[in-house]
Amino acid sequence: MRVALLSYRSKPHCGGQGVYVRHLSRELVRLGHSVEVFSGQPYPELDEGVVLTKVPSLDLYREPDPFRVVWPWQMRDRVDLEEFLTMCTAGFPEPKTFSTRVARLLAGRRGDFDVVHDNQVLGYGMLDVARHFPVVTTIHHPITFDRRIDLAAATTWRRRLSLRRWYGFLRMQGKVARAQERILTVSESSRRDIAADFGVDPARIDVVPLGVDDVFGPPDAPRVPGRIVAMASADAPMKGIATLLEAFAKLRTERDVELVLVTRPQPGGRTEQLIESLAIGDAVSFVHGISDEELVRVMGSAEVACVPSLYEGFSLPTAELMACETPLVVSRAGAIPEVVGPDGECADLVTPGDVGELEAALAALLDDPARREQMGRAGRRRVLEHFSWRAVAAATAAHYEDAIARAAGTPTAHRSEEDTPC
Repeated sequence: MRVALLSYRSKPHCGGQGVYVRHLSRELVRLGHSVEVFSGQPYPELDEGVVLTKVPSLDLYREPDPFRVVWPWQMRDRVDLEEFLTMCTAGFPEPKTFSTRVARLLAGRRGDFDVVHDNQVLGYGMLDVARHFPVVTTIHHPITFDRRIDLAAATTWRRRLSLRRWYGFLRMQGKVARAQERILTVSESSRRDIAADFGVDPARIDVVPLGVDDVFGPPDAPRVPGRIVAMASADAPMKGIATLLEAFAKLRTERDVELVLVTRPQPGGRTEQLIESLAIGDAVSFVHGISDEELVRVMGSAEVACVPSLYEGFSLPTAELMACETPLVVSRAGAIPEVVGPDGECADLVTPGDVGELEAALAALLDDPARREQMGRAGRRRVLEHFSWRAVAAATAAHYEDAIARAAGTPTAHRSEEDTPC
């Protein structure tokens, strides 16, 4: 099959979109399909055999000058103007403007693709695309959860007003989601949330879990005594880093521990302020912009890892840490319990946002080397049994075939979740 895979932003090594695009496209090519990725900035890292078509935006949120001014003579068309004006009024324009741009590109290439795969763009332009191509849509999780958590953390009415404007694109995404014949998602938790928040019939949503790349494996060097690692966006309330920092500060009063955060904090942002107020700056470090191989070394260097999120649609970092045989303390939130399994063998689960419970769980695991070793082996075993990118690609390709058959008026037998390989 000839596949057009769309992603409005595809940052490598961070966030689900870029990781999903890279590994899914590589495995689809290995299965014999041709894949062309259409992406806005930041562009993805892709493997040999996958074609990248750049769909440049104004890249208004780039580092080191986010929310920059774009002058009239720098704009190419009305879509650029819409993108800039939406940013100026505190909105987030990228899903809508990317969908408009990619719909124009695909309009001139109707004979080039058998199916289009929308990786959570859900912009109005996708309705135009669906008039000319079979479409499969992936929603990792509805961003409605991000909105609720951010609004709950906002302390002023100005901030709440700004956040409501920022998340205004969700009305569009809900409408586009309800117009899709079939939707793929990554967990049963996300399936329930998409149905509830976007009003999509759950019978039209299929679950295909994510995979873990083979590069993630057990360490070949000793773990650093007392080291705790967490991988999460530092200043996003949904990721629970504030809870972890407060629990870590309590641990520091009784033992020699260090915390490595795989993220880049906003200068002067809430994370840096909290670290300063807790007086733990000498024991907290940040790493970012590293390769997969460097990331594996960081993951494997920890005695314990923590995923303190308040919500996750899947939590790929959890599965990657399990693949590295790193013992885990994780939140009982979203899809995380699905990833680690129901029996607690692969991780200790705690109540999201509960500082005391998190501190106690971390302390208990740090004090029990035999259990850490047992937990690490169990986690890797679960990843090898359940989370394969080759299986993800095979299951996704089967949904492509269904979409193509439906467009031709000859629908195939629906694949149940029990038929999906893992």
